[in-house]
Amino acid sequence: MKKFKRILKIHLNVKLTMLIVGLFFIAIIAKLSYVVISSNVDGINLTEFANSRNTAKETIYAERGTIYDVDGNPLAKNANSYNIIAFLSPSRTTDMNEPHHVVDKEMTVNKLCEVLASDEEKKKSCLSDLTGYLNQDLYQAELGPWGKVSEEEKRKIESLELPGISFQTLAKKRQYINSSWASYILGYARTDEDGNIKGELGVEGYFDDKLKGTDGFVEYQKDAYGYQMANTPENRSEAISGSDIYLTINSDIQNVLENAIATFSKGNTMDWALVAVMDADNGNILGAATNPSFNPNTLEGLDNYLNPLVGYQYEPGSTMKTFNWMAAMENGVYNGEDKVLSGSMKLSDGTLVNDFYKPGWGMITFDTAYAYSSNVGAATLALKLGASKLTDFYNLCGFGSKTGISLPAEEDGVIDFYYESELANASFGQGIMVTPIQMLQGLSIIANDGVMLKPQIVSKIVDQDGNVTFEAERTEVSQVTSKETAKKMRDLMHKVVYDGFDYNLVYAPKTIELIGKTGTAEIASETGGYMTGYNDYVRSFAGMFPYENPKYIIYFVTKRNTGGDIPTTVSTLVDDIARVTNLVNSKNDVDNSKIIEIPQYINTTVDFTNDDTKKKNITAIIIGNGKNVINQYPPANTKTVDTSKIFIKTDGAEIKMPDVVNWSTNEIIRYCNFIGLNYALKGYGKVKNTNIPKDTIIDVKTMNIEIELG
Repeated sequence: MKKFKRILKIHLNVKLTMLIVGLFFIAIIAKLSYVVISSNVDGINLTEFANSRNTAKETIYAERGTIYDVDGNPLAKNANSYNIIAFLSPSRTTDMNEPHHVVDKEMTVNKLCEVLASDEEKKKSCLSDLTGYLNQDLYQAELGPWGKVSEEEKRKIESLELPGISFQTLAKKRQYINSSWASYILGYARTDEDGNIKGELGVEGYFDDKLKGTDGFVEYQKDAYGYQMANTPENRSEAISGSDIYLTINSDIQNVLENAIATFSKGNTMDWALVAVMDADNGNILGAATNPSFNPNTLEGLDNYLNPLVGYQYEPGSTMKTFNWMAAMENGVYNGEDKVLSGSMKLSDGTLVNDFYKPGWGMITFDTAYAYSSNVGAATLALKLGASKLTDFYNLCGFGSKTGISLPAEEDGVIDFYYESELANASFGQGIMVTPIQMLQGLSIIANDGVMLKPQIVSKIVDQDGNVTFEAERTEVSQVTSKETAKKMRDLMHKVVYDGFDYNLVYAPKTIELIGKTGTAEIASETGGYMTGYNDYVRSFAGMFPYENPKYIIYFVTKRNTGGDIPTTVSTLVDDIARVTNLVNSKNDVDNSKIIEIPQYINTTVDFTNDDTKKKNITAIIIGNGKNVINQYPPANTKTVDTSKIFIKTDGAEIKMPDVVNWSTNEIIRYCNFIGLNYALKGYGKVKNTNIPKDTIIDVKTMNIEIELG
């Protein structure tokens, strides 16, 4: 009986165990069934989880648009670098009609070396090296120093459509062709930690959304190595490249202005200086140069993020008398033959208004008072007008409001005066604030028979498909004065230069008749009143030329300069602009001895080029040891007014380092960009030294140049 009970107990235990095991398997099957049926288990989306194990998503970065001058010469462009990847494993290809690996290695090597090697000697080395790289038993291979390529080289290789050849972006950056040239107009853009290039100043910042384009993406199945599996579907959204911006900047005129500022600044300290030129016919800004400037490639010298053209506010001084005189004419309180006692006058509150020549010139006409820049004459007219009418007229001329030019951080200026002493000060440009761009806009009234034009810096915008999405047109803000008032002011401004003080004759150019008005303004002190130092002034010249029918408006202004010859700087740059624009005056003998028009040297011999450049007083820098010229910079027909260097590239691959000591920053950067040599700048100014000695053979693939400026 005991034995039977024991057997029964064992039998029951076995059944219980089998039941438990059966229930366990049923639970497992149920769970598996649920997993098969459901895409979401325990809060995890299994489809997404599985896809993430073998699916990759990459950003296709949009190409940032190029910034050009008005003639289509690039000023800012992309200068990305890439690494060539060669996929060698046949496992990447499932359909030989569409191979995804390097099939014909010999052909691939030959085609690549045609792009990567510049001469036969280098080509031999390229063929040998690349053959070794591509014959490795690897899934993929890099091509060593030969594999580091530029944007241009990448495009050439892509056009060959070589199976198995791909690219990896090494660096994204923006290149500014002319270094510090027009730097505050162009601004700068730099690459952030995510690889995006963002504009942060100037045109780069203002038009960042249009320049940057729209990034795309590609989603694909990846293999064990992390690369896209061949012949598998992909989800792709192509990038939309950014638009190209064409500025109104005329490079010939900009070169003149850059040279003028450099000459003025030599041996001369100052807070800042600016010279700008506007097209009198349409309001286009043709050039603007500043000191200090900065190098957008390195940001060397960038201590101030305000663009002087639109962001600096200052008391303008006597250039404002021009608008005071026009206000008097338009309000019927002006007679040029009426007289005023010059020297000094006392206002009702006891304030004295003094001419800069305190004894005065006795009784003078109001026409003469303008030519002599009489503060007493200006204040007398302003008192006749009253604060309200003068304020209204200044506002009508655009002072106290933004012009709306397409540049960031434009300031309004300040036109605010009420009391008699404030009114008197405002009549000769003290106690009010203006910007250089406002002054140019206001001067357009005089050049256009009373019509004020809106200043513009962008000529057109072109999208990636070549469609012009914006094109600048002459924009008339308003008819501010009568034609008679504008004509009268042109005559008075002519009197300033040619019939005023003998000193002002130094402003007169040799080739054209310039009209204008000088200005000297005291600088407000932070502690109240005005600064009293010998150099504590804002000095300026506002003018236009030629006299009878103004084509160009010029404004030169500098703050607290310790030296520098303003009249000679102005007259020389006007002569230079007249030459490079073929604008001459029959009354004057035109001396074209300074102007140089760069000839076409491409497809000539080096011997011919050397002889011809010497005859034309051009400094030619010969690049390479070949006998024939294959490229040059600047390009043919470029005009310049100095003996700037021209870079001549030959069909020889051996490039020797020239003597670059005392080259300007622009020159050394143009040279490096022209030959494709990576560079790093230290300091600011002219070249003092480099890490590559003179006559060293340069290998642009492997060498970098470190440039010390000073």
